[in-house]
Amino acid sequence: MTSWQEDLLGVMDRAQSEQEVFCKIELAAHALGFEYCAYGLRVPMPLSNPKTIFLNNYPPAWQERYVQQGYVQVDPTVQHGCRKQTPLVWSDDVFASAQDFWEDARSFGLRFGWAQSCIDGGGVRGMLTLARSSDALTPDEIAHSEMKMRWLAHIAHLILSRIFTTRQAEEMQPHLTAREIEVLKWTADGKTSADISSLLDVSENTVNFHVKNAVTKLQTTNKTAATVRAAMLGLLG
Repeated sequence: MTSWQEDLLGVMDRAQSEQEVFCKIELAAHALGFEYCAYGLRVPMPLSNPKTIFLNNYPPAWQERYVQQGYVQVDPTVQHGCRKQTPLVWSDDVFASAQDFWEDARSFGLRFGWAQSCIDGGGVRGMLTLARSSDALTPDEIAHSEMKMRWLAHIAHLILSRIFTTRQAEEMQPHLTAREIEVLKWTADGKTSADISSLLDVSENTVNFHVKNAVTKLQTTNKTAATVRAAMLGLLG
């Protein structure tokens, strides 16, 4: 019989749909003894308002309640995941600062849980949550299963971050010329238009022409923002 680990490894390179991957994560969560699982992923663009994607199999009424109440702003597990990558076991102490939220969650059957966040080299942050309505996580269970749970968190992030960042890059991918990319690379190194003019043996007006085109194509307002966006899209690598 194929294990859930093998299932996830099997879709790692070929999966194109986040739902396909999440179905495998859900099966893994059940194999580990959890009714519910959730994955939240934050893509660091745009910088002023990073896009966040949520996938979960929580009760629909709780999903709606969570959004309506803006619970993402007070959820201690989210706050922990934004600061640390250490695993978190749910407890009354964890939710002490958000008692109303904690009581609400438990009323929907979300009483015991575990969470682990991950961040990759591109600044994409994700967090896996495993939860259930009965049976607290014991020290023995954590000792026996936590390495598998952590592996699940990391492989889920690896696959889902690839899917979302690839899609985002394709949606935003501008068609920069080789010269525009070259100019932005020098700009990223702190060179002025005059410096770049000398380095490339072209006029400063030509440099500014390429910068202006790049700014327009990248849908930014100035060359600094254009350089940052190009770098985050992997165009300057």
